[in-house]
Amino acid sequence: MSDEIVFYTNPMSRGRIIRWMLEEVGRPYRTVVLDWATNANKSPEYLAVNPMGKVPAIVHGDTVVTECAAICAYLADVFAETKLAPPHGSRLRGPYYRWLFFGAGCFEPALLDEMMKRPPPPRKAAVGWGDYNDVVTTLKTALAKGPYLLGEAFSAADVYLGSEIRWAMMFGAPGLKGEKVFDDYAARLAARPALQRTMGAKQAG
Repeated sequence: MSDEIVFYTNPMSRGRIIRWMLEEVGRPYRTVVLDWATNANKSPEYLAVNPMGKVPAIVHGDTVVTECAAICAYLADVFAETKLAPPHGSRLRGPYYRWLFFGAGCFEPALLDEMMKRPPPPRKAAVGWGDYNDVVTTLKTALAKGPYLLGEAFSAADVYLGSEIRWAMMFGAPGLKGEKVFDDYAARLAARPALQRTMGAKQAG
């Protein structure tokens, strides 16, 4: 299998999360930027990679991975020597998976509800993410134990969920910026050289 990693992205997308993860992994990758203006994400060539026409996506040899949390988890496992995931068999795999899936299944949909001012469902229990305030409180409690989601160990879960938290803080989501636990966490993430390289790649997706 070819070891080349091809990274499909666009600067105005969640691709920045995966660029950060790739920089943490530290392996060579080739970037393909898809232009929204020309509907490159809906081209037959790209739909063969991701029929949803969404980015980011990666192709690693003959393996295609889409969805940010899945890409982060895949890269952490394939390049286990980077220690971006607890080893298989470790009990830390439990909280590691918990926060990866919490980001995708709870934080992001609750955040979009809040930011888009969507009316709450008739019964909050009917949606898997529940209430925005409960989601923020859950994260605050987890990060208060810090410095990272798994305690002392930085992981792919921090890349994914930390990216979402940073984005939410930048756009003024309530309950985050100005709270010491989130401010301190964001500062620790911002100090990582891999994230600094990612933020320097402004035009590259």
